[in-house]
Amino acid sequence: MHHHLDYPDPLPIYPFTTPVSGSVEVPGSKSITNRLLILAALSDQPVTLSGALFSDDSRLMVQCLGQLGIAVEINESKRTMRVQGTGGFLKSGRADLSVGLSGTTARFITALCATRNGGEFKVDGTPQMRRRPMKGLLDALIQQGCEVESGRGFLPVTLRPSGLRGGRIFLEASASSQLLSALLMVSPLAEEDLEIEVSGGAEKKPFVAMTQRLMYRFGQPPQVMEPLENGRVLLKVKAGKRYSLPHAVAVEPDASAASYFLTLPLVVGGSITVKGLHPEVLQGDFAYTEVLREAGLKVTSRPIGTRASLPLGQLPGLGVRKNFWAISDTFPTLSAITPLLKGSSFIEGIAHTRHQETDRVAAMEKELTKLGQQVDSGEDYLRVQPGLIVPSEVDPHGDHRMAMSLAILGCFNLYADGSPWMKIRNPACCAKTFPRFFEVLENLRNNRFK
Repeated sequence: MHHHLDYPDPLPIYPFTTPVSGSVEVPGSKSITNRLLILAALSDQPVTLSGALFSDDSRLMVQCLGQLGIAVEINESKRTMRVQGTGGFLKSGRADLSVGLSGTTARFITALCATRNGGEFKVDGTPQMRRRPMKGLLDALIQQGCEVESGRGFLPVTLRPSGLRGGRIFLEASASSQLLSALLMVSPLAEEDLEIEVSGGAEKKPFVAMTQRLMYRFGQPPQVMEPLENGRVLLKVKAGKRYSLPHAVAVEPDASAASYFLTLPLVVGGSITVKGLHPEVLQGDFAYTEVLREAGLKVTSRPIGTRASLPLGQLPGLGVRKNFWAISDTFPTLSAITPLLKGSSFIEGIAHTRHQETDRVAAMEKELTKLGQQVDSGEDYLRVQPGLIVPSEVDPHGDHRMAMSLAILGCFNLYADGSPWMKIRNPACCAKTFPRFFEVLENLRNNRFK
């Protein structure tokens, strides 16, 4: 699985000694790549994805699809993936599927397996993935007649599916909006229309809107949403309509990955453009640019890309008060640089991030405290009062977003002589979504991108 560049562990982060300038390309969106891989598999003809993400998460998805009998040819130098498209028919009736630490793969593949009439599928992942919630989705599939064996709703799980019947089902999706996205994408394969009673507010998440917009774009009729009196909603999803994807589909750049680079001018000054990122993207995390504006950056978007720049003489930025519920993947990006902001920052709406690759709230609190900051937290918030930075070796807790976020803070020229003051343990964990992250950062520092 690991095609890593060999980084020393721990990896020293060399600060920038001059303001950042230039432009950068980030990998394709993980959320869109893994959704499109599923939708392409459900399509009746071959589909080529261009600008796709090549990382652990998408490789795991490709590998699982292959084991289910859906061939995917990948060309890494051209960043394309050609998916066979079987109308959703899974040739293999048996498979042992390994999803690593990929939440999208775990949830989407589980839902895909449930569409098959007959067979037995085992799904398992890393010890970290075995702690990430699956129960809401598994319970919904049981209501559709799928036999499920699992340890209290976590991986590993064994599925004995009999196809999706349709009709009314209940889905508790507060733990992750992916539970709802997984069910929505395969719902056209049900025998009858689905009425999903959703609890937990997942239907309001930008990631669910992204799933729906992709479904509508590729031939699915709009879904009707009706509020229920108990604070839940009823999502009505039509069955029976095929997905029709064109022969070629482009994947947009990853907005969460872009957040690290767009934040860099707050730390080192200067300006940077992330190519191909613009306000029309499907990813909700584009809204992180608003947070950067609040902190003092100037952000402008054109079709060519989005540019973030720090007006001259403006370091440091202002502390931020913000609810990150809709853009929670970017909360570590901002939290990590709070030591450099003027005044305290208050970040809320992040309770569900305690069940991601790691408990992100606890992990961020621990590392910022190690760095000499005054931090307090609740189930749903993090408050940071900046203090003098204590040079440290930080631990990303095996979480790609923690590693990349802290690395941006490490670019700050603390000793004013360009010598490193931060070391990051296990830098290879970035391979989950952005294998070349540290290389891109180094090229920027050395002004290799103009």
